[in-house]
Amino acid sequence: MKKLGVTLLLAVLLISCTQTKMAYVDVDEILKEYKGTKDAEKEMNKKSAEIGKELDEQAKAYQAKVTDYYAKADKMTTKARQQEEQNLMQQQELLKQSQQQAQMNVQKDGQDKMTEINENIEDFVADYAKNNGYTYILGTSSQTKTVLYGDTKSDITDIILEALNDSYKKNDSEEKEEETTEAK
Repeated sequence: MKKLGVTLLLAVLLISCTQTKMAYVDVDEILKEYKGTKDAEKEMNKKSAEIGKELDEQAKAYQAKVTDYYAKADKMTTKARQQEEQNLMQQQELLKQSQQQAQMNVQKDGQDKMTEINENIEDFVADYAKNNGYTYILGTSSQTKTVLYGDTKSDITDIILEALNDSYKKNDSEEKEEETTEAK
C-alpha cells in the first residue's frame, strides 16, 4: 500500500512539473498599437506623399506640354502636328509607367516593412515566452480566430504590447544616438 501511495505521489509530482504554461495575444491589437507599426506607417505615408508630389510635378509638366501643343497646333504643319502628338503619347505612356512603378515600389516597401515588423514581433514574443516560462503563446485575430475561447487571465496582449513598445523605444533611442555619433 505504501508503494502505491509513493508511486501515485511521484506521478502527481511528475505531472505537475511538466505542466505547460500557455497564453495568447491578440495579434490585431499588437499590430495596431505597436509603436514600430505606427512609425512604419508614418514613414510610408511620408514616402508616398513625396512620390505623389514628384509624380504630380511630372503630370503638371506633361499637361503644360499638352496645353502648349493645343495653343500652337493650328499653326503647325500636318507632319509636325503628327510628330508632336506621337511625342505627347509617348510621354503620357512613360508617365503612366512611372506612376505604376512608383505604386509597385510603395507596395513592396510596405510589404517589406510589415514582414520586418512581424518578424520583430515574433522574435520578441519567442524571447518573452522563453524568459517567462511559457511553453506556448498563441496568436489570435479577428480573421483567424485561432483561440476560440481563452480565459482573460491567459490574455497577455497588454503585457506583451507594453514590453514590446518599451523594447522598441529603447532600440529606437539607441539607433538615434548612433546616428548622432556617426554624424559628428
